[in-house]
Amino acid sequence: MPSLKSHVVSFVLRHSRKKAFSSPENLQRWIAAARKTESHQPPASLHQHLDIQMHTVDGFPVYEIAPRAGEQKRMLYLHGGAYVFEITPYHWHLIADMANRLGYGITVPIYPIAPEHDFHAMFGMVGDVYRRMLDETEAEDIVFMGDSAGGNMAVVLTMMAAEQALPLPSRHVLISPGLDMSLSNPEVFEAERRDPWLGISGGMEAVRLYSAGFDRSDWHISPLYGDLSVLPKTLLLTGSHDLLSPDNLIFAQKARAVGVEVEVVYEEGMFHVWPLIDMPEARRARDSIVTFLTGEKTFGQAEIEAITWSVKASSNEPFNTGLASTKIASTMSSSRSGW
Repeated sequence: MPSLKSHVVSFVLRHSRKKAFSSPENLQRWIAAARKTESHQPPASLHQHLDIQMHTVDGFPVYEIAPRAGEQKRMLYLHGGAYVFEITPYHWHLIADMANRLGYGITVPIYPIAPEHDFHAMFGMVGDVYRRMLDETEAEDIVFMGDSAGGNMAVVLTMMAAEQALPLPSRHVLISPGLDMSLSNPEVFEAERRDPWLGISGGMEAVRLYSAGFDRSDWHISPLYGDLSVLPKTLLLTGSHDLLSPDNLIFAQKARAVGVEVEVVYEEGMFHVWPLIDMPEARRARDSIVTFLTGEKTFGQAEIEAITWSVKASSNEPFNTGLASTKIASTMSSSRSGW
């Protein structure tokens, strides 16, 4: 069952952040308020144990966390924030944890956000960042990782790179990614009622602000409708109380159908981007990320495996939102959560 701390966090979100996504007007007010206090800089404590440097690409900051000595692999981390909010300390602490545990060099672009900028500016900048990474690192040593809007960007960036015949990253790690903005799946309306954070009305306003005139069903905005066959082996983390979860599970089904190997960690009771929050479920999720990227099992791996639904390209088993939810939830009765 979900931990006590996750219940507390969910309660706080429902009575605070949920308001931002309750209407277009509320989202606009939250954006205006955020601009007065936002800072993209890493928390000072991270500099004490990580070598973090900053440079610019296309006039926007890019932070580089140096790899462990002898490590060749690099990660491009694309932060979430509904395309309108800046990177937060929660993102930075997750990134720092990955840097410490994996030893990878990690590139963190502070990409242009809406409403001041749009899709073209965002992907122009992150596309240039990726090209520079390719100048220094083989694509097989590059991983894309992103949460929420950043998960969407990781998938779209890979599809755009494929169109341009660029080498593609070796793996994706997608945390609660936004993969279908078309609202064509009726399950999302029921999911909205369970979600303590996201709301459809405010979310659609965020999409309007950044989409630069693309239709919401265009793959540039909703990569669920793009060429999924170009995607690398993927780890997707989603929870039962996330508005985006129904579309996440459909994405896994469709990606498997075109030969992509996907592993889905579906955690009962979890809300949007829960791996960013310091609580037991997040620690399990982070263990699953490390295992996925390194192949080395971590402490508590048996518990992780109990909630991981592996979707193999060679499998012919049916996979739909109902089956995935039922099968994975049935394993959770033996999985314990504490503080």
